[in-house]
Amino acid sequence: MIIDVKELCKTYGSYEAVKGISFQVNQGEIFGLLGPNGAGKSTTLEIMETLRTKTSGEVKIGGFDLDKSPNQIKQIIGVQLQTSGFYPSLKLFELIELFAGLYNRKIDPINLLKKVNLEDKAKSEYKSLSGGQKQRFSIATTLINDPKIIFLDEPTTGLDPQARRNLWDLILEIRSLGATVVITTHYMDEAEVLCDRVAIMDAGKIIALDKPEKLIDQLLASGFEKQKETKGANLEDVFINLTGHELRQGS
Repeated sequence: MIIDVKELCKTYGSYEAVKGISFQVNQGEIFGLLGPNGAGKSTTLEIMETLRTKTSGEVKIGGFDLDKSPNQIKQIIGVQLQTSGFYPSLKLFELIELFAGLYNRKIDPINLLKKVNLEDKAKSEYKSLSGGQKQRFSIATTLINDPKIIFLDEPTTGLDPQARRNLWDLILEIRSLGATVVITTHYMDEAEVLCDRVAIMDAGKIIALDKPEKLIDQLLASGFEKQKETKGANLEDVFINLTGHELRQGS
């Protein structure tokens, strides 16, 4: 295992955001934290990222204890920044050089941008990018320090179907290169496609944890039936088939 969380709690006064959750993430897997707004998944993610303090419990990331070795943890993780984390008037290659300097690393910006299909935007200002391009660039910055673990917080929210499917491919490629990925998402089809295992949170607790297909099988075994006959495709599949999988200018 590469992440070990035991009895993690986070309180704000009398409010319990995270209520003693425990889970493990295996090396090389894509692990999903799912749940409605307010479930505690983003708080849990930020604690693992060393961005938020915990109230109690134990967290180990890559063998390092969160309480004793936060700086060592920061060196082995990549964290997806939100759009507010970038200087809007800097060019993409300038932003990469800036972040590489923070990690005290030398990196070829073009090679990194190629990984996310943005090499043609190297000299473009960040503010000129579309939503999908900003999300891909944000993921590119998580790769600067060659991390063992990458944290992605709702990376495809607001994207069109082509950009969304392209990011799925990118996340799977990152995992294929040996990284462990922890992702939060509100899209259950996304979690079903990407995640090896998922933890479903509600009201600060983990209420289910397993492989997506096993959780589905358990639901069906309980007697659950859909009211509408399930088809072998959905409307998004129709859209992609008709308009193409490739990214468009502005995606």
